[in-house]
This record gives sequence, C-alpha cells and structure tokens, in this order.
Amino acid sequence: MLNRVVIVGRLTKDPDLRYTPNGVAVANFTVAANRPFKNQQGENEADFINCVAWRRQAENLANYMGKGNLIGVDGRIQTRRFEGQDGKTVFVTEVLAEGIQFLEPKGSSQNKGQTGPGFQQQGQHQSQPQVNNADPFSNAGEPIDISDDDLPF
Repeated sequence: MLNRVVIVGRLTKDPDLRYTPNGVAVANFTVAANRPFKNQQGENEADFINCVAWRRQAENLANYMGKGNLIGVDGRIQTRRFEGQDGKTVFVTEVLAEGIQFLEPKGSSQNKGQTGPGFQQQGQHQSQPQVNNADPFSNAGEPIDISDDDLPF
C-alpha cells in the first residue's frame, strides 16, 4: 500500500502554531496549489489543501514562512474524526507533512510583480532586511530521540 502526497503551492495565511499539553509543537496551515488547467471561463483555479506539521518542523515553518510564501510539502493523507460542539461527528482529511521545503526566502512573495509609484525603480538602492541564514534543516538525517508520548499516533 502507498499513501504519498507531494504538493507545491503558496501558504494562504501564516501557519497556526500551537503546543499540546505535553509541549509538542503542532502547526496547521493551508496550501493553495494551482490546477494544471483552466476552467470553462479560461481562469486558473486552485485547490486549498489543509496540512499539519509537528515538532521542530512546525516551529521552523511558523518562524520562517508566512502568507504567500511558496513551499513544497511531502507527506501522506490522514483522516480523523471528532465530535463537534453541536454533537455531530466531524470528519477531517488533511496532509500530514513529513517534509517541508521552503522554496523562496521569507518575505520574497510580498513585493512580487509590484511596480509604479512607491516602489523602488531599477538603479535605486534599497536596504535589505536582516535574514537569519541558519539552516533549519541542518540536522536532517540524524537520529532523534523522541518519547512515545510525543507521537501524534
């Protein structure tokens, strides 16, 4: 059996970072992924895919990426259900992110394609914002020590 998902798209809003009672980080976020075809009116459409990331990956996503940033998500489809406040069963389908790639620097989608009055013209200098160049994935591939209590399943 195989349950694998790869999505490339833009964050629809800043990731929602929270912590479980045991202190484990979890981030919920939505990725807008363009469909590869146009509708009958000739317009592009997108799918809005709900995703969840855990632990360090969730913290890195919330700290380095925000609304509009292009990301790649590698993970699996996960379904769950719970009882809503109205007593009805709620079913949720989402992507459990096992890997997230930051496909552009933080803030670079903010000024994409903007020209005209109020924006810097070619040849003018603009100060660059301070960017933390620390690699959030520098320990990737090394064994980690996780308690069974911290696992989401």
